Amino acid sequence: MSAYLWKSFDEDEDRPEKPRRYGVTEMRGPHFTLLSQNVLQDIFESMGQFVDGLKFSGGSHSLMPKAFIKEVTNIAHQHDVYVSTGDWAEHLVRKGPSVFKDYVEECKQLGFDTIELNVGSLEVPEETLLRFVRLIKSAGLKAKPQFAVKFNKSDVPVGGDRAFGAYIVPRPRSSEFVEDVDLLIRRAERCLEAGADTIMIDAEDVCKHADSVRADIIAKVIGRLGLEKVMFEASNPRASEWFIKQYGPRVNLFVDHSQVMDLECLRGRNLGKNHASVLGSSYFLS
Repeated sequence: MSAYLWKSFDEDEDRPEKPRRYGVTEMRGPHFTLLSQNVLQDIFESMGQFVDGLKFSGGSHSLMPKAFIKEVTNIAHQHDVYVSTGDWAEHLVRKGPSVFKDYVEECKQLGFDTIELNVGSLEVPEETLLRFVRLIKSAGLKAKPQFAVKFNKSDVPVGGDRAFGAYIVPRPRSSEFVEDVDLLIRRAERCLEAGADTIMIDAEDVCKHADSVRADIIAKVIGRLGLEKVMFEASNPRASEWFIKQYGPRVNLFVDHSQVMDLECLRGRNLGKNHASVLGSSYFLS
């Protein structure tokens, strides 16, 4: 019987086998698209060596039977894929301080490996955030605080061709809150000191359009926190491609399940979306 053979990571010294500390691909799980166990099984069996993590975004796991979640986490673990929560802890803390501890224990029982903390939505003092990180670590799970980078859209350079010296109408500054990047980095550093394993950066505002990306913000975050400790949420394929071109295959990215193969092609040999670039020398074995 013939079997499809993917290339071995041994061919690429910059990308080790799983479990990886860098070059991590975290995949969005049931949220925008309802994935059945069969769909997840197919993804893991065909591309499992390229998927490091599975995230239940938007608190989607709260709508599912616990038995189903356990089956999903078991399937993921069979393929060396960790499972993360997302966007739910901040909803529970509003019910009282004791609820968070119960939430961590329940996540552990359901088979989750990582708990994500959306710092912007939590709206808790910094010391409380650090206490949450320590509580997650004391339960034997990994902590992943998420920070959103916001900036004034008027700071984004205007793209497109224009005549030299042509007058450009100034873009009005918005009244929305602008994140102090240095403050964000300092808070992220404190989270890492408290035991956090990864810092998730929501790059939606930074990378919504790859041609207007605030590369200086990304460079400052990576320069201070380190490439291995940061994961970027790449909201679209163009953003993923930008990250790989700028920082190589070692950058950690969170993407939709539909982008996993294209992302791996970019990581593999930087040849763009050419699926042949990640195939081994023999496509079929007898």
